Amino acid sequence: MFTGIITGVGRIAAVDDLGSSAQHGKRLTVETPAGYLEDVQLGDSIAINGACMTVTSLDANAHHFSIDISAESLDKTAGLGERGPVNLEKALRAQDRLGGHLVSGHVDGVGTVQRMEPVGESWELRILAPQALGKYLAYKGSITVNGVSLTVNSISDLADGTELSINLIPHTVDNTALHALKAGSRVNLEIDLIARYVERMLGAGLPQARSAA
Repeated sequence: MFTGIITGVGRIAAVDDLGSSAQHGKRLTVETPAGYLEDVQLGDSIAINGACMTVTSLDANAHHFSIDISAESLDKTAGLGERGPVNLEKALRAQDRLGGHLVSGHVDGVGTVQRMEPVGESWELRILAPQALGKYLAYKGSITVNGVSLTVNSISDLADGTELSINLIPHTVDNTALHALKAGSRVNLEIDLIARYVERMLGAGLPQARSAA
């Protein structure tokens, strides 16, 4: 479990094949800020751009760790099969503050950035989300974009998906990898966990009454 509050900006430094076919995944080597791995152990969970991954090797002194990612996960996420900056968050501990919102680290869909431009002192991030996620998005609701907990400022249902607008304060832009986004960038999206359960409960219906013997 995570909160969507980024604890470090890393960089995918190497991408190595785990096999020779398209059914094989990749091994990623991720560089981290100095000291980031001091409390990390093998098997720990770290969210990379919002996708929960397991640490399979690490060198705290050299400031890097590795994860193995399956072909299925690569197909269902964005930006994890190529070198570049990534948002990092260690798994939530029981005594930690919940500064963002409850985040599972499971990517629900991949969106496309329509606009990433300064507006006054802030930035407007506009994303086209898959149509299937539209029912989970609400004005002033929460969404996770590449692992960052953000608030939806406006939504618009379109024929090819749902467009959402998000206001990014300078601190968020400066302290996450979101600064690298531009029109056309693909981003990992995770809907609000509560919205997922509400949708399930509303759609489950009432159990059918059993007939008397």
